[in-house]
Amino acid sequence: MKNILITGSAGLVGQNLVTRLKKRNDLKIIGIDKHKENNKIFINTHPEINLVEADLSELSGWEKHFEDIDTVIINHAQISSLNKKDFVDNNVVATKNVLEACKKYSINHVILISSSVVFSEANDFYTNTKTEQEKLIDKYEIPFTVLRPTLMFGWFDRKHLGWLSRFLKRSLIFPIPGDGKYIRQPLYVGDFCKIIESCIFNKKVNMRFNISGLEKIYYIDLIKMLKSASKGRSYILKIPYLLFWALLKVYSLFSNNPPFTTSQLEALVIPEEFEIIDWPSIFNINSTSLKSALNETFNDEKYSNIVLKF
Repeated sequence: MKNILITGSAGLVGQNLVTRLKKRNDLKIIGIDKHKENNKIFINTHPEINLVEADLSELSGWEKHFEDIDTVIINHAQISSLNKKDFVDNNVVATKNVLEACKKYSINHVILISSSVVFSEANDFYTNTKTEQEKLIDKYEIPFTVLRPTLMFGWFDRKHLGWLSRFLKRSLIFPIPGDGKYIRQPLYVGDFCKIIESCIFNKKVNMRFNISGLEKIYYIDLIKMLKSASKGRSYILKIPYLLFWALLKVYSLFSNNPPFTTSQLEALVIPEEFEIIDWPSIFNINSTSLKSALNETFNDEKYSNIVLKF
């Protein structure tokens, strides 16, 4: 029996990971998350799992749950906000606190869910703080594995392809910035969870892996596939980039937490591709084709209709 603790357990990766790991009878799972509404979803979906509601950027007693833990999966992250402090607190301060707890309780393995943005040319709060987060792992003498996924999609998705699929269903027009020919490498979170599971039982000590989607696709073609899988109705319309940026800027004036920001738009159009490694062989798992993954994401009877909150 292995005892594992997952931070950010009520988020996209956390919910999907617990959905798969709880089927095993050789694991005991503890989750920690601060998001009250998503924690309610977690409890309803995984009532058999012990969930601790806590803000990891504050030392409030949650550290005691690290006792007797074999593997800690550092999965919490601030992905979107207009406030720099949110990114610093959740990606940097909280990670430092977690690593201190790991050191205190002699955790023998940490799996850090980093991000492919550590190699990105983007200059935004998310990129900068995720880069700083990964550097923290080197300051502690704890055996670690770093996984750097690209854009992920799957069950429970409140952002990214999940939000886009819902937009495709309710809007008559779906705007595409520019010509839409920006290479994307979407990663199915189901496959990423298989990788994490492999790391739990077959440690890749002090190693870092860039985990990209194996299929490269233009953004506009991805949206067309997404429209088909999710049965969307929108007409896909190309809009000049500057106009698209201005519309997002105006939208942000009326929302403190917009689903898509000007910074994310700027990152979207950067001409960059991420390294593809043979992760199916490295972690001894089978990959899921993009078409099959989209179908599983949006047509599963049990999980497709569960959406996390912003």
